[in-house]
Amino acid sequence: MDARIVVAGEALIDLMVGDDPRHPTACPGGSPANTAVALARLGEPVAFAGRFGDDRFGDMLLANLSANDVDLGYAIEADEPASIAVVTTGTDRGARYQFHVTGTADWAWREHELPTRLPDSVTAVHAGSLAMALPPGADVLARWFADQREHRVTSFDPNVRPALVGPRERYVPWLESVVATCDVVKVSIEDLAWAYPGEDPERIVSHWHTELGVTLAVLTKGGSGATAIAAGRTITRPATVVDVGDTVGAGDAFSAGLLHWLAEHDLLTQRALPELTDDDLSTALDYAAMVAGLACGKHGADPPTRDEVEAAFAAA
Repeated sequence: MDARIVVAGEALIDLMVGDDPRHPTACPGGSPANTAVALARLGEPVAFAGRFGDDRFGDMLLANLSANDVDLGYAIEADEPASIAVVTTGTDRGARYQFHVTGTADWAWREHELPTRLPDSVTAVHAGSLAMALPPGADVLARWFADQREHRVTSFDPNVRPALVGPRERYVPWLESVVATCDVVKVSIEDLAWAYPGEDPERIVSHWHTELGVTLAVLTKGGSGATAIAAGRTITRPATVVDVGDTVGAGDAFSAGLLHWLAEHDLLTQRALPELTDDDLSTALDYAAMVAGLACGKHGADPPTRDEVEAAFAAA
């Protein structure tokens, strides 16, 4: 089946460190790759554009995407090694990350490696996190992403990693320049707390909507739910209540749930997004929250399948 959504960005290894640090577990990760896997598990035809390390970890990342039925027609097998994120969890089950990314595959995009033209079947491109922010390839990927808006919906999740993105005074202008090329943005309250300390996160998201031209801006607030702003209207919905294993990949699962629900209802188009009703926004947020909540009920980036989501709604 031809891909309806193309996800672009990093696929890296999450090295999960438990009680015994001598025996960490290597798991496939990377925010965009997690989103692609989550979309595929929901039944969404999806392709992934990423650079894969020339090592066993790179092979593992490719195998994981392939096993989850993600189209790898835009994958690049690079000369550099795979990137690694060391992940630990605190008493609140929240994830803490330390990155090993110098000279690795994900950040070295060259213009000829990205598709010059995507098929008409692709209605949206989703990108995000570190591949859009880290040199030397970030500018290449960001230009390609911006060019897509002429033809299809552009969706972005900044997934800010303060340890890597550099000084706030340089990062925030860059962030807003990317946001201004987007139809859909999903951002977390933690992202905005770092990027805009002391400011009201809903005011920031409203600014992105009204001043930077984002058609649908969504703010996720962990256990406090999520808020969507579209067509000048604000809708807030609660989070799904779950027993949390950890929060690894929860935001990526939310993005996937949101995009999939819109695509399934023929609303993931530049024509339809400005016409979203309150019911559309509420239902989309509830669906995305359920996908994210079910992901939180597992350890590591392990998003639910379509059947699991439907069963959870039926039992709710």
